[in-house]
Amino acid sequence: MDTFTLDVAPFTTMTDEQFFELCQHHPHYRFERAVSGALIIMSPAGGETSRRNLSLSGQLYQWNKQYKLGVAFDSSGGFKLPNGADRSPDASWLAQARWDALTPQQREKFLPLCPDFVIELKSPSDSISTLREKMQEYIVNGAQLGFLLNPSPKQVEIYRPNQPPEILQNPKSVSADPILPGFVLDLTDIFDTP
Repeated sequence: MDTFTLDVAPFTTMTDEQFFELCQHHPHYRFERAVSGALIIMSPAGGETSRRNLSLSGQLYQWNKQYKLGVAFDSSGGFKLPNGADRSPDASWLAQARWDALTPQQREKFLPLCPDFVIELKSPSDSISTLREKMQEYIVNGAQLGFLLNPSPKQVEIYRPNQPPEILQNPKSVSADPILPGFVLDLTDIFDTP
């Protein structure tokens, strides 16, 4: 997935409504907005990244369907973080009580909060340093757990509040306990090419 950053702040400041409309009018792109106001434009994912994303989103969906503890989101879900950034993790999850606290109107737009759990999957064109900054941003804004998956070296970085990232080399799976009780992400389909 190619990423392009456009700093529109010197020219214009988009309202949340304008940013939402921009995203709706260009469904073939994923947009994010940094806290600085810079617009981040991402093209559709390549085949390998899309396959991996489906695996991780599917696993999260199946766990959530079984345990019914919250709401799961795929890579098209947008979140307005408390710091003002608009982000769209590759997969995410929100506890049921936090979902229930949202109004029907809030649920129709980018959710005005940070998910409890996020997963980012590094694609060939992603910068690992940029993804690490994003993971820290999620944690600072309220995420309780985050996984950064890097297929090329088969590495997982686990992010938690008030802790340095934990790095796992070539794991077969990674557990999200206790934030997502019983959820174990199988990395076989994500790290190995079929």
